[in-house]
Amino acid sequence: MQASSQGWAPFETTLGICAVAWGANGILAMQLPEVDAGATQARLLKASGVLALAPPPPAVARAIAAVQALLAGQLADLGADACMESVALDMQRITDFQRRVYAATRRIPPGQTRTYGELASELGNKNSARAVGHALGLNPFAPIVPCHRVLGAAGKPCGFSAHGGVVTKLRMLQTEGAALGGTDSLFTQ
Repeated sequence: MQASSQGWAPFETTLGICAVAWGANGILAMQLPEVDAGATQARLLKASGVLALAPPPPAVARAIAAVQALLAGQLADLGADACMESVALDMQRITDFQRRVYAATRRIPPGQTRTYGELASELGNKNSARAVGHALGLNPFAPIVPCHRVLGAAGKPCGFSAHGGVVTKLRMLQTEGAALGGTDSLFTQ
């Protein structure tokens, strides 16, 4: 079957079944695993619109491979990685503020974190931390837009809308080797 210019596809990761939707202008949405594959599909299609199941085009297949690598513990930087440069994110349904938040979030390298307040300050309004959090709660591109790397005040892990909430956020950060609060790593063996 030939790759389609629009559609959606599920894919396996170490966290479970993820899914991606794409259209003529790039990736419409990427979904981290939900409680089961049906819930993952439903949440993806709610964010992207109803699309047919289809084989992904090469650029989307590269994005899938990069996400699989990241979630498997390889330090794939989805914000700057060469394979991601050729994958456009279709932000037609996204507000200008969300675009700015997502661009700033994509600049956070694997293994590092920022707070909502730090992102708000970077965007020019230190009092907009809640708005930054709201924008990240609506993020349709996780983990390409790595909202799991954004923490609450004083580096507190909070506010993650993927299935499993903060536990999933911590697991993703652990996979990247992120340190919180000056510790060497989130978890010790």
